[in-house]
Amino acid sequence: MILCGNIILQHNWRLRIIYLEGVIIISRKPEKSFEDLIVWQKAMDLVVEVYQIAKLLPNEEVYALANQIKRAAVSIPSNIAEGHERNTTKDFIKYLYIARGSKGELETQLLLCVRLQYLAVTQIESAQRLLIEIGKMLNSLIQSLSAKLPQPSSPVL
Repeated sequence: MILCGNIILQHNWRLRIIYLEGVIIISRKPEKSFEDLIVWQKAMDLVVEVYQIAKLLPNEEVYALANQIKRAAVSIPSNIAEGHERNTTKDFIKYLYIARGSKGELETQLLLCVRLQYLAVTQIESAQRLLIEIGKMLNSLIQSLSAKLPQPSSPVL
């Protein structure tokens, strides 16, 4: 049995308590974690959706296209999380761009599944809607964070 809970402490720290197979794990971390990012949450939803889609592919694609779309999907929230944990805005932006690249890769692979007639368009619609939403969120986050970076001064003529 796994139980998990969060307690918000003073100074924006979160105490996470996890009970796992008779062991209590307690961790303390800043309140703003990658798990608080809506784009990360949506990307996690997308992974679940893609894993369901991958089950619909023919057996001959289990180690090819099915594996590839799962890896691309997992890469999106993974890069958002990794960038957030790097603790610099510049690094975070870099990893958001990588997540955006994985989003494009996944979109292409899902469209290939339709072109190869492994799936119908209706079977990927939910994933496509999530991809569009995640793409907009990534673009907004990149733009917002980029505006916070120091701008190079222009040379005096």
